[in-house]
Amino acid sequence: MPVAVTIPSYQHRLYASLFAIAKANKTTMASTRNSSSTGAFTTIQEKVTFEKEIKKSKFIAIAGPIPDENSAMSFLSQVRDPRATHNCWAYKVGDQFRSNDDGEPSGTAGKPIQSAIDSSGIDRVMVVVIRYFGGIKLGTGGLVRAYGGVASECLRIAPTCLVKTKVPMGVEIPYDLIGVFYHQLQSFHVEDIKQDYDTGKDGITMVTFKVDFDQAGKLEDVLKSYCSRELKFYKR
Repeated sequence: MPVAVTIPSYQHRLYASLFAIAKANKTTMASTRNSSSTGAFTTIQEKVTFEKEIKKSKFIAIAGPIPDENSAMSFLSQVRDPRATHNCWAYKVGDQFRSNDDGEPSGTAGKPIQSAIDSSGIDRVMVVVIRYFGGIKLGTGGLVRAYGGVASECLRIAPTCLVKTKVPMGVEIPYDLIGVFYHQLQSFHVEDIKQDYDTGKDGITMVTFKVDFDQAGKLEDVLKSYCSRELKFYKR
């Protein structure tokens, strides 16, 4: 006969907590062509603007970091100028690309901006190029060079940073080792620390947190080394 297995309520809370951490961190943990093997990606630190006049048309490229696709649309609404002739754009979030020519001939604005992003190696970024028409038509090739060029230059001057993905972990820890345990957590700069005393086990508490993907194994080894007894680890 099948045997019913009852999972303690604190373990339900544990796995719910790990799931919530992973879900909240889903965008950051999404892999990209450039970062899927390393668990890290490069993005820009802040909004950057680059302006250039080409045959009397003014082009203003504005690049900004975006954590997800919804943020891209919010960024667009913040920087676009309804008085401009065109507000063309592209963004990259992991493997997701989108671009828009905003009235320019098909493939002459959004795609060159997208190519500039792809060539830069930068992820989680949006570039909006605003054009004020100056009366001289640039032709298909001229538009491609103009939009792609100002987008590339904007990304070139943007300050960048490497962002490491975070992985959720949980550890059952005896009360008397809490001091040593938290000291080690601080040295690894973990985030979102939560503690649950209702484990159903005497003298045992559960701690969940997020740690850099490339530090998870090292942290586990250090904790096992510094703590005088066996610890139970949970990972998602």
